[in-house]
Amino acid sequence: MGAAIIGASAVGGAGAVVFGGRALLHRQAAIARRRIGKPLGEQAIDADRIWRKRFDGPPLELLLLGDSIAVGLGAERRKDTLGARIAKGVAGRLKRPVRLRTAAVVGSESSALAAQLDGLEPGYRADVAVIIVGGNDVTHRVPIPVSVAHLTRAIRRLRVDGTTVVVGTCPDLGAIRPVPQPLRALGSRVSRRLANAQAAAAEGVGARPVSLRRAVGPVFVANPHEMFSLDRFHPSALGYRRTAEALVPAIIEQLEDDEGRPVVGRPSR
Repeated sequence: MGAAIIGASAVGGAGAVVFGGRALLHRQAAIARRRIGKPLGEQAIDADRIWRKRFDGPPLELLLLGDSIAVGLGAERRKDTLGARIAKGVAGRLKRPVRLRTAAVVGSESSALAAQLDGLEPGYRADVAVIIVGGNDVTHRVPIPVSVAHLTRAIRRLRVDGTTVVVGTCPDLGAIRPVPQPLRALGSRVSRRLANAQAAAAEGVGARPVSLRRAVGPVFVANPHEMFSLDRFHPSALGYRRTAEALVPAIIEQLEDDEGRPVVGRPSR
């Protein structure tokens, strides 16, 4: 997610709010922007490499698409990024090396997924793609049907190539403490609606959704100092570890469902 904050979305989605209420939300959005800032910059650590080379067999190709969470912004070591955490987890389960390719870009909305796919090397095909996107759609007031349409098209492109797809649905923006109330509650409601729509769309085109709000949201709310990084907006190393732990089992299960058999030792496509 970028640092554009929930305010604009909350204001745009609250048509019944009177002018005074809108002014309050705009002020709260400005407060949130000042509190968060961009202490992490917009460049995450490059974690793309083959993880767990000690295992035998050809590497499984893992692709990450989406926004700053998919990139791993906030992690201070490459092994703590979300991509690295997922790669290590999948490699450990399959006893097979995993090559990570991160096409995700900090600040991306769902509309950027097409460009991320277009930017891949000619002939590249992933065995597994993990998509995490939506937070910036909320903060930038992208209508949910438009956001979901972009996600659906990206999943379909991947599925045509035989790629297994797992979608981490939009996190609960209500967990971000620097955002004051009632702005935080409005952001939570919009992000929940988007997450539900993403899950339904993903299932409809052959991908497996993972609700990050349900899987890790309560931990972020209960332990914000441990789960969030310096900017109190992006996950910390521990936050990424917990997020990966929620995604890895779904990746393994979806690989097995797509292949119709256990994937341990499965040759690379």
